Amino acid sequence: MRVPLVVVTGVDPAAIDAAMLSLSWDLPRAVAVRHVIDPESQVLTRTVSDAQGIVEREDIPLEHACVSCALREDILPTLERVARDRRWSTIVAALPAGTEAAQLGSVLATNSRLARHIRLSTVVSALGGEHLVHDLLADDLLRERGWHSNPWDDRGVGEVACAQVEYADLVVVDRDPTRQARDLLRALARPEVAVVPGFDRLEGAALAAHRHQHRPADAWRSPAVTAELPTLGESRAWRLHLTSDRPFHPERLLDQIERLGTGAHRSRGCFWVPTRPGVALEWSGAGGQLSIGSHSSWGRRTPLTRLIFTGVGTAPTELAAAFDDLLLSPDELNRDPRRWDVLEDGLEPWLGDIRGAA
Repeated sequence: MRVPLVVVTGVDPAAIDAAMLSLSWDLPRAVAVRHVIDPESQVLTRTVSDAQGIVEREDIPLEHACVSCALREDILPTLERVARDRRWSTIVAALPAGTEAAQLGSVLATNSRLARHIRLSTVVSALGGEHLVHDLLADDLLRERGWHSNPWDDRGVGEVACAQVEYADLVVVDRDPTRQARDLLRALARPEVAVVPGFDRLEGAALAAHRHQHRPADAWRSPAVTAELPTLGESRAWRLHLTSDRPFHPERLLDQIERLGTGAHRSRGCFWVPTRPGVALEWSGAGGQLSIGSHSSWGRRTPLTRLIFTGVGTAPTELAAAFDDLLLSPDELNRDPRRWDVLEDGLEPWLGDIRGAA
């Protein structure tokens, strides 16, 4: 018999703990598994508890205080061990602050040994509601809030929180959000995902009975998926979907990336450059904090440049023009392709050596 697993993610440790506590109380035969990373000592602390109290608590030094290390070295082994114990009917697991659940979801969807013991039921994104729009769309850094995972963690609060919302099966806010904040969450999340106001309104039994579907959740957040987006209807949020089969010009991208990468909005998607034609490149940012990197090989897929912008209020009018200006013009695209066969394109700090590109 597989044990249902409810996973709680978030950027604010207080919101994570509140959601986890509410779920644990609502599921009397649940075991709570909490992992916390100390960013300075790079120690992962594991606490396992149930209705009777703390079952175990241990500090695990990590070689690198990163999500992959924490998952591999302790989170997944602990979940498997707890599931095999059979003392509990449900597992409620809180990932370290700033951790996305997609990697965990992928492992549980593909690892047959773990799948014999664990069924991923629901991924919850837990948020504080006092300054929710600011948290999602401003340029604050995790380390400025004390929510980072290591001393070199330069990630933005908004970029991480938005990504967690985009993968989640349910979004919970610690209070009733404003109309603007609720509309923003609904624009970011998958259309079928509910936004729950208040941790006390979480229904543990329903979340444990649910079955997380990794493939559609991952497809919604994947930068290279080309599915149509639903309309927002009457909403205080806006969404702008820009797409082209042409690549970005590498030099113009370097010189003018701020035109697309700055502003109080969430941006995500994929692009390509003619100097690395076989690689699908990922674009992910919020509030002016932007990350780009290699995502995967295009393989048999036709290369695509596709960016999705989401915000509240009035959509900026300059984004479409900036997008068009960064693309290769038809004349540039039709020139001798050998001109793009270069050793360097200036994007090495973010994308690595051209010779290492797939």
